[in-house]
Amino acid sequence: MDLAEARIRDKGYAGFSFRDLAAEAGIRSASVHHHFPTKAKLAAAVAHRYAKRFLAAVEAKPDESPEDAINTYRAAVRKTIEHDGRMCLCGILGAEAGALAPEVTAEVQSFFRRCIEDLANRVGGADAMARAHHIIAALEGAMILARAYGDIGAFDQATSALSPSTTQQT
Repeated sequence: MDLAEARIRDKGYAGFSFRDLAAEAGIRSASVHHHFPTKAKLAAAVAHRYAKRFLAAVEAKPDESPEDAINTYRAAVRKTIEHDGRMCLCGILGAEAGALAPEVTAEVQSFFRRCIEDLANRVGGADAMARAHHIIAALEGAMILARAYGDIGAFDQATSALSPSTTQQT
């Protein structure tokens, strides 16, 4: 699953095959098929695991402010691309949603729905849902810019206005 996640985050859904994963892991392709009968089932499992890990990383802290919540999401997404230069798994799959199997699309939609609902609850206010959509869209877009430029500074520039006290990181 780690190898599949890395491949998807780097090259998208079409960027891996069972044969590639098996060769990289030093096992037979049939061994991968034993655990995941289809590529879609593997991708859905990887997306589910990714979402669970990400949501744990952005979990609310006691007495956090709306600004703290935004900065928590910003830091977690920044860490994702800063760590290895790869995209958010659900972001890259989301861009391909029209060509994915229903079970993969469902996991991607669940990821974004859960992030947006969580963030909306934490930022509050009359426009909380719209603001949460904007923040998530800005974070995903900022990752695209950072990857395209090969420069984390592009992420920082694109997300600097998300909360008033967001500081530039180097």
